[in-house]
Amino acid sequence: MQDSEILSEFRASGALLEGHFLLSSGRHSAHYLQCARVLMDPMRATRLASALAASFPRELRQQIQKVVSPAMGGVIIGHEMGRALGVEAMFVERPTGTFELRRGFALQPGERVLLVEDVVTTGLSSREAIRAVEAAGGVVIAAAALVDRSAGSADLGVPFHPLITLSFPTYAPEEVPAELATTPAIKPGSRAA
Repeated sequence: MQDSEILSEFRASGALLEGHFLLSSGRHSAHYLQCARVLMDPMRATRLASALAASFPRELRQQIQKVVSPAMGGVIIGHEMGRALGVEAMFVERPTGTFELRRGFALQPGERVLLVEDVVTTGLSSREAIRAVEAAGGVVIAAAALVDRSAGSADLGVPFHPLITLSFPTYAPEEVPAELATTPAIKPGSRAA
């Protein structure tokens, strides 16, 4: 799948938003990718996950034993990646502020895991989820995302495979440009500011 086809999927679903957004990382942006919208069509979610799985080196696909994703944003794409790879998918969540496996999910010691996110901006959530997988006995051998918003700068500590890399500028609160600052920031994500 080419970048133009991927962006077409986001536009067709109304998932590529413009305005003033406060990202879960605490940074501001004039663009927001609402992956929940692009993934609400099961056929579209399957196409995107299949394209992402197909982009992995064959040897990586063969090593993956489980897919783990962070709740909420990664749940749908994680499930679809499990389907595309033919392995079980589970998720970590933050009931007390720190990611952990719950709901009876468990990993066998040394089980090889692919961590899957919807969007990576700074990589903070991914690194936290990787620590949770490791604490549960798993070994994260790679990470994947529909979108890398870090412009390739996110260091997750494992090989990272995004379907598409976008470099919409983001700003620290004290760096927000005047034209953006005149519009109230919207917090469209799933995490509280």
